[in-house]
Amino acid sequence: MAAKQYYFVLILMMLLRSGGVSGQLIIGNSSDDGDNGMMSSSSSEMVPAMFIFGDSLIDNGNNNNLPLSFAKANYLPYGIDFKGGPTGRFSNGYTIVDQIAEMLGLPLIPPFSSTNGDQALHGVNYASAAAGILDVTGRNFVGRIPFNQQIRNFEITLDQITNNLGAVDVAQSLASCIFFVGMGSNDYLNNYLMPNYPTRNQYNAQQFADLLVQQYSQQLTRLYNLGARKVVIVGLGLMGCIPSILAQSPSGSCSTEVNQLVMPFNANVKIMINNLNTNLPGSKFIYVDTAHMFQDLLANSTSYGFSVINRGCCGIGRNRGQITCLPLQTPCPNRQEYIFWDAFHPTSAVNIIMGKKAFNGDNRNIYPINIQQLANLKIPTTTN
Repeated sequence: MAAKQYYFVLILMMLLRSGGVSGQLIIGNSSDDGDNGMMSSSSSEMVPAMFIFGDSLIDNGNNNNLPLSFAKANYLPYGIDFKGGPTGRFSNGYTIVDQIAEMLGLPLIPPFSSTNGDQALHGVNYASAAAGILDVTGRNFVGRIPFNQQIRNFEITLDQITNNLGAVDVAQSLASCIFFVGMGSNDYLNNYLMPNYPTRNQYNAQQFADLLVQQYSQQLTRLYNLGARKVVIVGLGLMGCIPSILAQSPSGSCSTEVNQLVMPFNANVKIMINNLNTNLPGSKFIYVDTAHMFQDLLANSTSYGFSVINRGCCGIGRNRGQITCLPLQTPCPNRQEYIFWDAFHPTSAVNIIMGKKAFNGDNRNIYPINIQQLANLKIPTTTN
C-alpha cells in the first residue's frame, strides 16, 4: 500500500479536525429510565447483553476522545443516515453489530468510553478503529485501543457489574450473553502491508497468519476465563476489493495478492474455533464467513440493489479510495446503491444485509450455527 496516502490523510485530518465535532465523555450519569438490575433482560430480549470487541468496522465512538488519534469518524458526513448523527461509527448509518443488537431485541450497544454503571445494562462496545490483534498494529494512527486493552477494559466493566450482582450471578448472566469479536483487518492493512513496518520482511503469509491466530487464541481463551461462553468470531472479508486497494490497481480490479494474503488467516481461525470448542468446556464459538458474504454481494450486486461496487460513496481520488472521507465532504446521494461507504468500510445497507445473514443465515455464511441459534442455545454454567 502507498504510505504517502496515509501520511497525507493524517496531516490533513489533523488540520481539519481542529474545529470538528467531538464526543463528550460521560461518566456515571445514565439517561436511561429503564431497569436498574444489571444485565437483566425483558421478554423481547433474546440475551441479557452483548459485548463487542473489534476495529473500525464496529467502533461506535471509543476513539472520539483518544488524544492524538487520527482514526476518528465523529464528524459529518459519517453518520449522515444515523438517527444520532456522527457518533464515531465509520459508516453512513448502522454497523453490523447495530443490526444484530436490534435483531436480538437489545438497544444499540453503547461505547465503553461513555458507559458506566447502569449504562452497561445491555452490554458494552469496546471496539476501536485502527486496533489489531497485535499491540503494535495501527501505530500510524497513533491513538487506538488494541484487542489486549479492550479485554482489560472488559475487566473494568466486569468489576463494576460484579460489585452490583455478585460473582455467581454475573457468571450465570455472562454465560447467556453474546460476545462479538471482529479483529485482524488492521493487522494486515495497517501493519503487514505498510512499508514502514518490518513485518512483511519477517514473515510470509502463512507465518504471519500463524503468529496472529496463536495470539488470537490466547486472547479469546482469556475472554473465556472471564466468563464468555457464546462467542461470535468474524472472519476477514475480501480486503483486496476495498476502494483503497482498488485505487492502487492499474486495472482497477480486485487485488488477488491481497485477497490471497489473508486466506491463511481465515483458514487458521476456522481451525482455532474448532479447537476452542473442543478444549473449552461449555463454550460455543461460531464463525462469520465475511469473505463469502462479500463475494456473494459483489457477484450478485444487482439482485441486492447495488449498482456501484468499485468505489466509495465518500472519498477522494481514484475509486474514491485514495483519500478516505473527509470532514464535511459531500457524499454520494444514492448511498443505498453503494457497497462501500468510504475507502475501507461498507455502507449501512451492506452492514444490515450482513447482520441479517449472520443472525439467521445458513452455514454458507455462518457456522456451525447462526447467532439466533447461539442466543437460544442452553449452556450449563458451573461456579467454583
